[in-house]
Amino acid sequence: MMNVLEQITQNLEKLSKSERKVADVIQASPKTAIHSSIAALAKMADVSEPTVNRFCRRMDTKGFPDFKLHLAQSLANGTPYVNRNVEETDNVEEYTTKIYDSTLASLDRSKQMIDTAAINRAVDILTQAKKISFFGLGASASVAQDALNKFFRFNVPVASYEDALMQRMSCINSTEGDVIVFISHTGRTKSLVDIAQIDKQNDANVIGITARNSPLADACHLVISTEIPEDTDLYMPMASRIGQLVIIDVLATGFTLRRGSKFRENLQKVKQGIRDSRYTKTPD
Repeated sequence: MMNVLEQITQNLEKLSKSERKVADVIQASPKTAIHSSIAALAKMADVSEPTVNRFCRRMDTKGFPDFKLHLAQSLANGTPYVNRNVEETDNVEEYTTKIYDSTLASLDRSKQMIDTAAINRAVDILTQAKKISFFGLGASASVAQDALNKFFRFNVPVASYEDALMQRMSCINSTEGDVIVFISHTGRTKSLVDIAQIDKQNDANVIGITARNSPLADACHLVISTEIPEDTDLYMPMASRIGQLVIIDVLATGFTLRRGSKFRENLQKVKQGIRDSRYTKTPD
């Protein structure tokens, strides 16, 4: 179930201007809000007390006291901007174990929910591409770069851009036969959505590794979702980023198998060609 901090983030665009002021104060310092009276919070937000009450009811609580209770529970359940499973009092052993366990659990859920038909279709599209580009911003940019490293050796033109202007210029020049893979956990980044729409207009194939039913998903021909529920507006991207990397590995593996044994022999030559760049492995 979504906690109240996540609920605030999800509903920001629906709030009135004065309610948004209340949200801003609470998000800036939730602990202060918990220990404040309604009068004190209203003063900090420069709004009236009825506005604070109205905001609280918007968050599906009965009023300010009930809202503070839910807010306290949200903070107990996780530390914002770190990991939703981590608590302030965790020691190094506890938060290390929690992050490993939550990531493994998220990947297992993703494995159960993955749409293999979408994976198969994506591999079909990628193996027939004249050119492949991977686009990501923020945390997803590192995933796009990893995809570039994987596909670079596949004997097909490939590029990766993490700058919105470069992405836009690349898409303006896209044509039929080009494939652009957009990577975004939320699918709500405006510039990526705009650029994906340009690609569709130019008849390029647009694949999204993103959230289902998101604006970006609507702009793509094909969507692959990790199905990992992680609010990256509030928490640092962790399990969601790992899920994206696994999907890239799955697509790269499918690409390799689909191209056949001769293609794999060429990959082996690439591996041999860079062998001299490494020191010889010595026994422990």
